Amino acid sequence: MPRFTPRFCATALAAALVLGMSATATAADDFPSKPITLVVPYTPGGTNDIVARLLAQKLGDSLGKPVIVENKAGASGNIGAEQVARAKPDGYSMVLVTTGHAIAPSIYKDMRYDIRRDLAPVSQLTSGPLVVMVNPQLPIKSVQDLIAQAKAKPGSLNFASAGNGSSTHLATEMLDRAAGIKMTHIPYGGSSPAMTDVMAGNAQVVMDLMFSGLPNVQSGKLRAIAVTGKERSPVLPDVPTVAESGVPDFHVEAWNGLMVPAGTPQPIVDRLNAEIKKALASEDLKKRLEGQGFRAHWSTPADFGTLVSGEVTRWGGVVKQADVTIQ
Repeated sequence: MPRFTPRFCATALAAALVLGMSATATAADDFPSKPITLVVPYTPGGTNDIVARLLAQKLGDSLGKPVIVENKAGASGNIGAEQVARAKPDGYSMVLVTTGHAIAPSIYKDMRYDIRRDLAPVSQLTSGPLVVMVNPQLPIKSVQDLIAQAKAKPGSLNFASAGNGSSTHLATEMLDRAAGIKMTHIPYGGSSPAMTDVMAGNAQVVMDLMFSGLPNVQSGKLRAIAVTGKERSPVLPDVPTVAESGVPDFHVEAWNGLMVPAGTPQPIVDRLNAEIKKALASEDLKKRLEGQGFRAHWSTPADFGTLVSGEVTRWGGVVKQADVTIQ
């Protein structure tokens, strides 16, 4: 039987580490050698799908291999995210995550993956404000008008959302608390039916993504009274922020970004991050995103990880305060 001395064991360990690092470096050098799958955990045609497809084209051109968008909708985006969390950590599976994925851990008690443990950040992609809209037949032309009516006639205002526990629901709950009012929540199965019912007068207020709300504002079917960002939106420059409108420090933005399975080699993550940076810096992509009310927003993997972790904590607090549950 061979004798394993301390020196022998140390030498063997060092050799194994060198071999491991060499294999990782080789994998990164050869990356990509085949098509990459970008999972969008939502249905085709929405904001996130559009962002993913615009980016996939740019990344495919720069990486020299196709980036294939795969829509895997269900469970508010969690089915697609879990699929990638369980995928091989080799850089060939990515998932587009959103504000909703940061909310999910506080809403769903049977989550089968942990966004902070099972997925690794690559980069943020976009950020953008929500827009606060009302039925144009109402005498509400500002956030101050909204607050005044809510206080003068408690229970007179219903707000529609894309669904119970959605970012549009929770953002409005945040506005309620910040403004010291209480509107009645009416959840719908998506942004479109929520806005449709506000147009019909069955609800009075709705807060949604700029991409979803802008066409109805531009057509006069809804009136925009504020945006939720720190600054006014270039696509609605005459509409003030909520903070400007008398609710100091109120700030909510939607965001999305890319993540890969935890354990993906860092050189591959860094390569993807560098290519995303180049793609988001292109003028044509920036203009396409700005036209939908979003800003291109590249970040380092570390910074995006900090954002995701902070958002999980932030939205968890909102869910607890609003006592939101999913049946």
